Amino acid sequence: MLESVKHVVAVASGKGGVGKSTVTVNLALAMAAEGHRVGLLDADIYGPSQAQMLGIAPGTRPSMVDDQTMRPVEAHGLKAMSMAMLVDIETAMVWRGPMVSGAFQQLLTQTEWGELDYLFIDMPPGTGDIQLTLSQKVPVTGSVIVTTPQDIALLDARKGIEMFRKVNVPVLGVVENMSLHTCSNCGHTEHIFGEGGGEKIAAQYETEMLGQLPLALSIREQVDGGRPTVVAEPEGEVAMTFRRMASRIDEQLTTKGTPDGPSISFGE
Repeated sequence: MLESVKHVVAVASGKGGVGKSTVTVNLALAMAAEGHRVGLLDADIYGPSQAQMLGIAPGTRPSMVDDQTMRPVEAHGLKAMSMAMLVDIETAMVWRGPMVSGAFQQLLTQTEWGELDYLFIDMPPGTGDIQLTLSQKVPVTGSVIVTTPQDIALLDARKGIEMFRKVNVPVLGVVENMSLHTCSNCGHTEHIFGEGGGEKIAAQYETEMLGQLPLALSIREQVDGGRPTVVAEPEGEVAMTFRRMASRIDEQLTTKGTPDGPSISFGE
């Protein structure tokens, strides 16, 4: 059901805990705020979080077009699909790789996305067997890598970039999350996780530094409450940062045009 989707953008990280899902949902909302038709697929079968981040009530199920096709759930102007909409919130997905791959393919190809300018894929963390298996069936236009400035996170971000380079999927840029923290009491600002790491990795791989985001309590509270920053504070500084990143992604893909679409396929 991807025939009417112009661009598929995978948002990935080499490791968990860097705020990739928070970045993905806000990027998708920012792209929608720029006037585009946007969908969001939560590809983390084991730990789906996008339903809660979008404020979709537990127990919400997609309606059926027919026996094989689902309609995505709409929230904040996005068309969204996630494993969280198909199982109870307490259900643990104790599955091996082939079962996870099958579930992902169903979410992707049996959802009636309709006409979309962008479909953002919130990829699971890592670059292991499951990550590669999921990626094989996604016609990806480009990718975005999320990292923190911390040296350990940067090591894993490099692996994510190398993964996409191996299969000739353009890396549209790097997002550095948790770049700095400003104390809400005294106003002191410091780089808790280091400084300049995102810029270094972007320069190393000749891609863009799309933007830097702060380590802020409000960002966490907003996604936990189902109203991500771009929706909760649309005129705020962080929302404007996401909108600038979305505009730059759109500019890149508009300039380059839409390729016939490399399907990610991993060889030996």
